[in-house]
Amino acid sequence: MSRRSAVALLLHGFTHTGASWDPVREALGQSHPAIAPDIRGHGSAADRQPVRLEPVLGDLVRAAPERFVLAGYSMGGRLALHLALAHPRRVRQLVLVGASPGIADPAEREARRLADEQLATEMEGLDIESFARRWAQTPVLAGASVDVARRVHEDRLRNTTAGLSRALRGLGPGTLRPVWDRLGELPMPVTLVVGERDAKFQAIAQQMAVALPRAQVLVAPGCGHAVHLEDPGLVARILRGALSSAQ
Repeated sequence: MSRRSAVALLLHGFTHTGASWDPVREALGQSHPAIAPDIRGHGSAADRQPVRLEPVLGDLVRAAPERFVLAGYSMGGRLALHLALAHPRRVRQLVLVGASPGIADPAEREARRLADEQLATEMEGLDIESFARRWAQTPVLAGASVDVARRVHEDRLRNTTAGLSRALRGLGPGTLRPVWDRLGELPMPVTLVVGERDAKFQAIAQQMAVALPRAQVLVAPGCGHAVHLEDPGLVARILRGALSSAQ
């Protein structure tokens, strides 16, 4: 790896692991290096505690080089926003896939926190296979191909229900503070990637683009919520362009 090569830091979603980014990393090739760590509560970091925002951001900062391109999917996108706000000079560009700045309405956020607490308690009584099959029925994740669904299921089995329950309590949208009012502080270019079939997050992306100083929305044809899983080549092309401009 050249000392001058820009590096991408890739943050996975809830119930996934860093391995979920493997198709994107393969499409990027060795000339465009990327790091995809397991976030606390997931995969190899399932037992790392506490699972809260500040320790997680500390892990990510230590894993990243001095300057980097940052990408995140869903939960990883929320974390990417918090990381970019905490270290704006280190993040050259930001790529968010199916991401949101959080739940702005306090009552709605509290309702989500209570629902997530109930789910976390239920998860603790399940084995990971049973929970993975249940989570796959989440409406926002529907419509993926059989091959994508199989790979996602295999990735979820790298987790534990105990770790995921801690992640849901500590990093869920009902817990993390929303950052809608801070989007204007982000100086770097931001690419908001959303699937053509993901109407909810298309609307969120359009709202975000208005608040961000340097943003573009890219709608991925035929894709749902997890564009990096359904069209890794497209996301790799976006990242390749960001990495090249960050040299």
